Amino acid sequence: MSEWTDDPYALTHLDALESEAVYIFREVAGEFERPVLLFSGGKDSVLMLRLALKAFAPAPPPLTLMHVDTGHNFAEVLHYRDRVVAECGLKLHVVSVQQYIDRGVLHERPDGTRNSLQTLPLNDAIRQHRFDAVFGGGRRDEEKARAKERVFSLRDEFSQWDPRRQRPELWQLYNGRHAPGEHVRVFPLSNWTELDVWQYIHREHIELPDLYYAHRREVFRRDGMWLAPGDWGGPRADEPVETRMVRYRTIGDMSCTGAVESDATDPAAVVAELTASRLTERGATRFDDRLSESAMEDRKREGYF
Repeated sequence: MSEWTDDPYALTHLDALESEAVYIFREVAGEFERPVLLFSGGKDSVLMLRLALKAFAPAPPPLTLMHVDTGHNFAEVLHYRDRVVAECGLKLHVVSVQQYIDRGVLHERPDGTRNSLQTLPLNDAIRQHRFDAVFGGGRRDEEKARAKERVFSLRDEFSQWDPRRQRPELWQLYNGRHAPGEHVRVFPLSNWTELDVWQYIHREHIELPDLYYAHRREVFRRDGMWLAPGDWGGPRADEPVETRMVRYRTIGDMSCTGAVESDATDPAAVVAELTASRLTERGATRFDDRLSESAMEDRKREGYF
């Protein structure tokens, strides 16, 4: 459906997606006692926060925010995260992967990536704070394992996901029933695409970290991706650093999140770029999703998002 229409009573496709997401936020507020929204400062979590603010305006959203910090996050994103949380007057729980490594509970992987190490701290925090609904920004167009998810996704007492036990969701009827110790992962952006997200960001004038827009940056090439040098261990001696015009389509752990060469310096240019792109968001820029055919599904079964 086109975003623009002459019918003043017709919903555009962005209006319909926004309405569905707002309904899901309100449904969770009515069904659950301790909801939390995962907020990293990435575009999907920023969009989720905007929708949560809309759902309950003028009151603040009845939920807290949480970020599982790998210790390899981009400094620009962490500054943006803290500023936005302060402006919204919300409470942010920060769970540190580095603290788990320092205590010897977790160990560094041989490849230096830490995304998969987020699972244990995330699930510990959910149990510690007794969160019963956990909002995530996963979208079905991102990756084939995420395409299997329902909007309400039940996790057992060990935070594990079993795709064969998913509940039907007909006519926007969501089943939030769960036993003590279980919780539900909630995905209000399930039906959005990357292009929808950027069209909405453009329409709503939502501010994002500058990393999402093309800028000149030092990068090096590894396994076909442009990675940023950092304290996480890159580059190696045989990986020369170059300065290129790049931007990020997704933002996560620096060790496994690649940049793409781009000239898109504002939301309108990003929308135009995505319209012509044939590469998927995660397939083009996430090293950890390339580790195996079922890398994401394996992590999700263990409790990852």
